[in-house]
Amino acid sequence: MPGTAAVQPTPRERRRWSRYLVNERAEARVYRELAGRRTGEERDILLALADAEGRHEAHWLELLGGEPEALPRASTGTRLLGWMAKHFGSIFVLALAQNAEGRSPYDDDPHATAAMAADEKVHQEVVRGLAARGRRRLSGTFRAAVFGANDGLVSNLALVMGIGATGVAPKFVLFSGIAGLLAGALSMGAGEFVSVRSQRELLEATEPGEFADGVLPDLDLDANELALVFRSRGMGEQDALDRARRALERERGTVAHPRTGPIGVPAGHDVVGSAWGAALSSFLFFASGAIIPVLPWIFGLSGFAAVAVALLLVGIALMSTGAMVGLLSGGPPLRRALRQLLIGFGAAAITYGLGLLFDVSLG
Repeated sequence: MPGTAAVQPTPRERRRWSRYLVNERAEARVYRELAGRRTGEERDILLALADAEGRHEAHWLELLGGEPEALPRASTGTRLLGWMAKHFGSIFVLALAQNAEGRSPYDDDPHATAAMAADEKVHQEVVRGLAARGRRRLSGTFRAAVFGANDGLVSNLALVMGIGATGVAPKFVLFSGIAGLLAGALSMGAGEFVSVRSQRELLEATEPGEFADGVLPDLDLDANELALVFRSRGMGEQDALDRARRALERERGTVAHPRTGPIGVPAGHDVVGSAWGAALSSFLFFASGAIIPVLPWIFGLSGFAAVAVALLLVGIALMSTGAMVGLLSGGPPLRRALRQLLIGFGAAAITYGLGLLFDVSLG
């Protein structure tokens, strides 16, 4: 800002500018660390973000009149970003960086230029775009893992809480939990197998057939029925006629283009994955969550101690998965964590109440 550097800053302002300075430097390092793990366009974008943070750093250095003798530490969140970028370079770093860019204080600071405040808003969208690429690559596997594990956590916690509340022996609670784990995991695996296999069969049924290929040389070039095939697949009338003419000319050798599939249509469809692989992963994801509520009984606990430990372990797991979902979706991690916790404990409270109604120790 012109003329700002000539005004003697207060000690409080100098401390604030010093914090901005170290945070800008730390954020630039984060982007350079991430850029070192990427290639092509993503690398160039991350380096450009680091250069922009460098311009912001220069602004605060100018206001401070040069490098201060002592600087504060960067914020905890920025240091965490730097550590994660150095050791992991994962989608989680970009998700955290997106949230950090959205919390820029420059809108309300009179010593930050309007261009700097605008930069931070643009940076948030740029990082959101970079994170979105990773989210799309991760979404299928991550969704299966989170939902499978959470299904196991919530359903088996509710089961053992309900069974335990009836007053049965600890061994029966343990057996119920193991049975619930196996039943749920097998159900998830079987359901995923059928789902993927059915999807693959459905896609195969929509593939273009080759039944008409053998008669292509006999079709009338000017009034051929092949255009109807292309129109049935969603093409416009003129586009279908042009496509049909090219296909027939290719079949008769008048156009030197190899065929790419049945009657000129590229073959293949989106890969939906292996049915057995999907079934196994769903089984394991569910089982990994469902085993946690049973652990206290496996290690010999019973009564209130087992219930308390089960709730503690499941609570930690639910909040962890909820926080990860929040980070990857760009939302508040704590809110997502608490939502997961309330859902899981709510289900357990309902079944626990039902178990108390059937207290076997009373009759």
